[in-house]
Amino acid sequence: MDIRQLPGTANYLGATWDGNGTNFAIFSENATQVDLCLFDADGHESRYGLQEVYNFVWHAYLTGVGPGQRYGFRVHGPFDPANGHRFNPNKLLIDPYAIAIEGDVAPGEKTFGYRWNSEEEDLSYSDLDSAHQVPKCIVVDSKFNWGKDRQLNIPWHQTIIYEMHVKGFTQQHPDIPEDLRGTYAGLAHPAAIKHLKSLGITAVELMPIHHFHGKPGYLDSKDLRNYWGYDSLNYFSPYAGYSAAGTQGQQVREFKEMVRALHRAGIEVILDVVYNHTGEGNHQGPTLSFRGVDNAAYYRLVEGNERYYMDYTGCGNSLKMSHPQVLKLIMDSLRYWVEEMHVDGFRFDLASALARELFEVGTLATFFDIIHQDPVISRVKLIAEPWDVGDGGYQVGKFPLLWSEWNGKYRDTARDFWRGEDSALGEFALRFTGSADLYEDTGRRPHASINFITAHDGFTLRDLVSYNHKHNDANGENNRDGEDHNRSWNCGAEGKTDDEEILKLRSRQQRNFLATLMLSQGVPMLVAGDEMGRSQGGNNNTYCHDNELSWIDWDLTPENQSLLRYSQKLIKLTKDHPIFCRRHWFYGREIHGSGIVDLGWFNVEGEEMKDEWTSGYIKTLTVFLNGEEIATPTHRGERIKDDSFLLMFNAHSEPLDFVLPEGAGDRQWRLIMDTQTAEGFVKRAKTYQPKSKVAIAPRSLVMLQSRL
Repeated sequence: MDIRQLPGTANYLGATWDGNGTNFAIFSENATQVDLCLFDADGHESRYGLQEVYNFVWHAYLTGVGPGQRYGFRVHGPFDPANGHRFNPNKLLIDPYAIAIEGDVAPGEKTFGYRWNSEEEDLSYSDLDSAHQVPKCIVVDSKFNWGKDRQLNIPWHQTIIYEMHVKGFTQQHPDIPEDLRGTYAGLAHPAAIKHLKSLGITAVELMPIHHFHGKPGYLDSKDLRNYWGYDSLNYFSPYAGYSAAGTQGQQVREFKEMVRALHRAGIEVILDVVYNHTGEGNHQGPTLSFRGVDNAAYYRLVEGNERYYMDYTGCGNSLKMSHPQVLKLIMDSLRYWVEEMHVDGFRFDLASALARELFEVGTLATFFDIIHQDPVISRVKLIAEPWDVGDGGYQVGKFPLLWSEWNGKYRDTARDFWRGEDSALGEFALRFTGSADLYEDTGRRPHASINFITAHDGFTLRDLVSYNHKHNDANGENNRDGEDHNRSWNCGAEGKTDDEEILKLRSRQQRNFLATLMLSQGVPMLVAGDEMGRSQGGNNNTYCHDNELSWIDWDLTPENQSLLRYSQKLIKLTKDHPIFCRRHWFYGREIHGSGIVDLGWFNVEGEEMKDEWTSGYIKTLTVFLNGEEIATPTHRGERIKDDSFLLMFNAHSEPLDFVLPEGAGDRQWRLIMDTQTAEGFVKRAKTYQPKSKVAIAPRSLVMLQSRL
């Protein structure tokens, strides 16, 4: 191939093909020389020194180089770990702006910048070449026929999120062809979309699909791998391991086809993104990309002892959010996924770490300022995991405008209520109605609260009601990893049991949790498989299990089929009734002259709640939702009127008779849900008048409906 090297431009970082050749550009503030390395099909390497440098961007244009070309970089500079510099041209580096990467890093000493057996440890210098262990970046032709596809912009108050793993959801699905299972194409398959549509969710939140470190040595040595993917090596490339079509750029097209298929089904795509740290780990980790490109620019180092990394993530390092190039990298990545890949939003892992410009978390940090004014990113869904592992990192309720948050207080309160803990009902009421105490004063609406009972990290819903303790022995860490305080209750026996009463109670508790989640104000997030009783055998940290422990089992028992039907009906009920997905907060008064408040709270005797709010031993509550007093109109300005509902919560261990409150009006009430029944929704509805008594079983939720 006849290749001419021309100056090119610093304007476009990464590899940009224009039809005749490719422009290569990479940022390094402290480098003394940068080599572009091209690899042919046999792995033979050709190096081109980049002579042009502008604003610390090293660049060149190579004629005749096009899509499918494999490449990487070698960056020269001082190897001085004590002062934060870890340049080593023996290490082939992944382009931080690559939009396709062909595979996983091969474990072994060659990818490390130091000698493993040296007494100097990471201060020693390795001259081993890593080219055969490091996956190559790929030049890509980005053209794609999107047709009329665009972001769906489903209103927040109508959003139902489904957190899922691309591989775990599809790997064992019997109706997806074997060669598509575990891939983007598998998720785009009609069988996968059929389940999502029948369930009724409106958005999938994909666990990390940025190209990540799939086989770090500490897991590979135990025959495990990084299944969850929270160790990114690049923020532009879709993970090649989830591609059925190929890894030489085909993964980019396959991802786009998946997004297009989901959009056609009316389902948004939200990405779980990990901009707080990378997969290169701490000072003893491998040199794969950012560390070798410019360690001191990309990472937060310990001031006065720059050999070491500030670690607010528990993963060994933290990106340097105060550096302009790091901010540019993140914003360029976000815009790329919105504009080029058409995703609908982002969930930011350990988002508090992104707000640490110095040491404390600041909601006015530069990162949030940039997001707020950006004309592209400010218009998509933004979700924060509002904590990290550093001091002061728990920031639930403290993120700025535009942001919704995983509401950890909602999770904890709901779990405590249904396991019968002595806790104030006032806390449960706040969480159930959208957590106004956390979000209203900052100008946000109920959708700022992403409500969830479970998430990928922790027990599944089935395990939450089946185990008091974690059982993580399969992780190879002697059960030391994973959360110890799970707020779970096994209902009388640890793990598997043949006791029919315990099994019935576990099923009822699952229905209780699902109903609480779906009927609360705010945005519900359901974890894939919870709607059909998925279990991980009590393991609450399956980050390293790319196997049946983590994958969804689609061979459902009759009990799990029943739970799936219940989940489908529950979500349909929520979507059919605007009273459950209000745009604004409750007022606690009448709005349209019905003479009855929009929201009422009553005790088991049917009287308005008073002292019961702070009595920890009381575990009963009746909630009145007045469908005739919804304050906000439709987007066309039309008044919204809905049926009214009574929700009766009995978290006691004994059956109780609830009196229907007169304060809910002179209405006839129809029983539509009772979680003590196997199906949850009742087939032969009873009707009740005010002051009637409703018998409610232990640990059950009953719903009554009054039609307009």
